[in-house]
Amino acid sequence: MPGHDDGWSPVQFSTRLLGPTSRDAAEPGLPDEATAATPATGTATAAAPRRRRWLPVTAGAAALVLGAGTAGYAHAHKDVVLDVDGRLQDVSTFAGSVEGLLAQEGVVVGERDTVSASGALTDGLEVVVRHANAVTVSMDGTEQVVWTTALSAQEALEDLSSRATSVALVASRSSAGGRAELPLDLTVRGAAEVHVDGQVLTVPEADATVAGVLGELGITLGPLDRVQVVRDAGGEVDVVVQRVVVENVTTTHEVPFTSREQQDAALFTGERAVAQAGVPGVRTLVERVTTVDGAEQSRVPVTDAVTQAPVEEVVSVGTKARPAPKPAAAPRAAAPAAPAGTAGPIAAGGDADSLNWAALARCESGGRVDVVSSTGKYHGLYQFSVATWQSVGGAGLPSQASADEQTARAKMLYNRSGAGQWPHCGKNLFS
Repeated sequence: MPGHDDGWSPVQFSTRLLGPTSRDAAEPGLPDEATAATPATGTATAAAPRRRRWLPVTAGAAALVLGAGTAGYAHAHKDVVLDVDGRLQDVSTFAGSVEGLLAQEGVVVGERDTVSASGALTDGLEVVVRHANAVTVSMDGTEQVVWTTALSAQEALEDLSSRATSVALVASRSSAGGRAELPLDLTVRGAAEVHVDGQVLTVPEADATVAGVLGELGITLGPLDRVQVVRDAGGEVDVVVQRVVVENVTTTHEVPFTSREQQDAALFTGERAVAQAGVPGVRTLVERVTTVDGAEQSRVPVTDAVTQAPVEEVVSVGTKARPAPKPAAAPRAAAPAAPAGTAGPIAAGGDADSLNWAALARCESGGRVDVVSSTGKYHGLYQFSVATWQSVGGAGLPSQASADEQTARAKMLYNRSGAGQWPHCGKNLFS
């Protein structure tokens, strides 16, 4: 009987049983026609031509061979069902093994693929082949690539549900039109829900790819949007679209300025003046910010640089020695008392140290050392003008001098010009 690897033919043998080199033999019980007896004379006559009986033998042999061939054909021929990734095909084959069937049909099986049977192929067998696909999966928030032989997103999620609490299939983005695609079809028995832009959209009786479901709803994906396929609490498949925006955000920050002092011989010791005003600098920070459905997910620095340098503050500090105060003039004779009922003149002399300078200061400036009048003309405790201050040896502004120095120079002014220098408050010197 021919095997499955033989080049099989329904006729295995020649219908001629005797080969051309076989000897002819007389049939038993029949006279030998080649040596027939002569009459009693004992002399032999020439043998008559011999008749060969081929037809009966040949017909019998042919019947035997055809019968054997029919039985062999029936045994070698098989009708099987081949299921490759859900595509069913009825196959009529003479292959003797499952491997031979797959080779005959051009089905290549890899190490991760599965085949339902192996070895001898029998009539009526269903051979199921499942090719493995690499799928990006988010498991408890961590993305990884796994291999699955599932034919649908629903089946894949069911298979992977035992591996993590939260499982989602992450659709890749094809280069053609930004379509969201999985390496397997989205097969949903019943309604599918699509969560997008804060809404829940329903697709009744969906049976399509992820891209097809989104296209049916008119959902346009941005270049960075994410698409996931998950199972809801009821075990149904949901499609979740997340809007992703990545943009550079620029912010500016102040850079403090530094300060230094420099000596200045033009200023008296203890005096200070700003020679150069300080100006804060500007620091510009550019960050790449990623938001998912409006919520910030990450912030990564792109550039961070000082785009405007600060200006240093320079303060001049006086080193010039102050002049010694002039000695007080000799006391003047007191003016005669005015008659009762008349106002006496303001004293123009006298012992300055014995006068009530605190009362004069309270009247002129409220007792404030650094006060400046609203016009900016008069300064300090005794409201010196700058010119008057300089006339008694003062430097800089009176309001910047100490209280002791201001009082000393006020006494010098009194000794020189009297209380009339303070026409409104001078009388308080004698209180």
